[in-house]
Amino acid sequence: MTNPLLDFDDLPLFDQIRPEHVGPAVDVLLKQAEVALEEVTAPDFPARWDAIAKVLDVATERFSRAWGAVGHLNAVADTPELRAAYNEAMPRVTAFWTQLGSDERLYAKYKAIDPATLNPEQAQAHKNAVRNFVLGGAELQGEAKKRYAEIQERQAELSQKFSEHALDATDAFAWYAELADLDGLPEDVIAAARAAAEAEGKDGYKLTLKMPCYLPVMQFAKSSALRERLYRAYVTRASEFGDPAFDNSALITEILALREEEAKLLGYANFGELSVVPKMAESPEQVVKFLRDLAAKARPYGERDVAELREFAAKELGLADPQPWDWSYIGEKLKEARYAFSEQEVKQYFPAPKVLAGLFKIVETLFEVNIRRDSAPVWHPTVEFYRIERDTPQGRQKVGQFYLDPSARVGKRGGAWMDDVRARWLRPDTGTLQTPVAQLVCNFAEGVDGKPPLLTHDDVITLFHEFGHGLHHMLTQVNERDVSGISGVEWDAVELPSQFMENFCWEWDVLSHMTAHADTGEPLPRALYDKMIAAKNFQSGMQTLRQIEFSLFDMLLHTEYKAPTLGTDVSSLPPEGARSALGRPGGGTHAANAAPGAVMALLGQVRDEVAVLPAPPFSRTPNTFTHIFSGGYAAGYYSYKWAEVLSADAYAAFEESAGANGEPSVDTGRRYRQAILEAGGSRTAMESFKAFRGREPQLDALLRHQGMAEEAQPA
Repeated sequence: MTNPLLDFDDLPLFDQIRPEHVGPAVDVLLKQAEVALEEVTAPDFPARWDAIAKVLDVATERFSRAWGAVGHLNAVADTPELRAAYNEAMPRVTAFWTQLGSDERLYAKYKAIDPATLNPEQAQAHKNAVRNFVLGGAELQGEAKKRYAEIQERQAELSQKFSEHALDATDAFAWYAELADLDGLPEDVIAAARAAAEAEGKDGYKLTLKMPCYLPVMQFAKSSALRERLYRAYVTRASEFGDPAFDNSALITEILALREEEAKLLGYANFGELSVVPKMAESPEQVVKFLRDLAAKARPYGERDVAELREFAAKELGLADPQPWDWSYIGEKLKEARYAFSEQEVKQYFPAPKVLAGLFKIVETLFEVNIRRDSAPVWHPTVEFYRIERDTPQGRQKVGQFYLDPSARVGKRGGAWMDDVRARWLRPDTGTLQTPVAQLVCNFAEGVDGKPPLLTHDDVITLFHEFGHGLHHMLTQVNERDVSGISGVEWDAVELPSQFMENFCWEWDVLSHMTAHADTGEPLPRALYDKMIAAKNFQSGMQTLRQIEFSLFDMLLHTEYKAPTLGTDVSSLPPEGARSALGRPGGGTHAANAAPGAVMALLGQVRDEVAVLPAPPFSRTPNTFTHIFSGGYAAGYYSYKWAEVLSADAYAAFEESAGANGEPSVDTGRRYRQAILEAGGSRTAMESFKAFRGREPQLDALLRHQGMAEEAQPA
């Protein structure tokens, strides 16, 4: 065995995978999958779930795992050579999955399966499969089917390019500042900037657009000129204001046009309608109404937040006319003044190893598992590997395993995410139980001067969020791969377990076990915790409206924006979008909004309706909106707010059953684990929620958690 991508004995050999392995592995696995497809679609092959799984699912699962490893490395350890190998293979990979999902013979075989022969898990997977065949173009014929396949291949190519441009534009920026420019910045950020410059043999302090550097500059740097420099660079990434090689504007236009064409080929009026078919939401109109109703509830709080910021900026900071790069700085100063603490002060109590230990403690207690270090080949020295076990009458049994990649670095995509390496599956080829493996990826600052990394409280929340996704994937007890863990879960419900875990980051009983001052080792003082709680909903109105802005823009972009017909010379169309021709969002389709500038015009309309802070005209948010252009959230970004209703209501069950000192109830944790986490996608999200809560979700818990309950309505 010379190609590590063809080794499926256990875990991926991440330390051995090289760019030159990608093409040959894809050749082998693609051929095996194609042979399997031909075998199961032969007229005499039995239309039985287990028979198809034993041949086709085994081959495609191997293919998916190998390609998943390549895609993962492309996201966390990008190099020119790996990128080239990935992009060379991607059209063949995309073409196969498109062919598989639209194969009329396979679709007919699945429809011929007798439902009476299926167990409940298989029945749910079968129902999803038949639906996905329809959405995958299996009922298209002739030129329509051919065009559908072309669209899928081109969309995959464009999405990859979009992601690459966003990463490259972020990595390309560097500003070498003098020490005097850095007044106000935390010491560890300054030390990291100095170390980054020294590593390049340069003088000064290297500042970048990576979050561990960018965010502290915006919050703490006293120099308005420095904040402006980084802000302008950040909000114009991958746009016409930077390197033309990284400009995503044309990609956005083409992606939207292809999505609209795909939807119409499948019989839908727009991509938004197509997107919600497998989701909890029933229609784009329902989503838009949900977002606008929530915006109406949040707006008074958002307007109050802005008024307080403006008043404080004028009185205390001498800023009569705050600019966009001032708001984070003003907000941090107001928080310090009002609550007598700063994010930098809190950060000293969250060394990464202590936080991780505290996270493991709450997970082990609530969900009755054990987490311990394990070993596996990794892609970077800072990556850690763990296993989750459960005590059974037969002894400790492995439940799942996970990689943790916490640190930001060059060549690693920004943000945080969970991805699966493999799913839990009672393998039809061997009869053995395959346990799930996850990857948890964050972008935290690295430690400096020999100290462990220090996390902001937002970083802690991010870690808990991604671990919630991981628990959903790893604690499942479903044996059918396509509905185990996160597989088969409606997209607008998949954030429930992740957002649910965030709540524990505000509980004293949890925080007291996961803090130790970086210098003294002292735990977080109760007085500081009380200040954090008092400040918990600081600017929650503004933050809620910001998320609604993204969500509403996303859905209207995929329902009301009229993409130009491919081949149209968009340069001849109105450049900045003739906003007056657009009308109010929700007012129908618009012929004038076909140019790239019209995307910005639509965003301007949404901001006029929802936002309480003006955005500068040069901001190009869509150009790095990777969630919707390369991350699977197209016409689905609303899922974060939708699932927040579910997660807040689920957490309310823990509040209702908490102990005398606020400690979470293990009994409630067990019910949550069994009803939500273990069930995975084997039934609808609503069925799982009702199994836990005994009723449908209610909005009041979310409003209460965010300080926007009716009784708290501001004057």
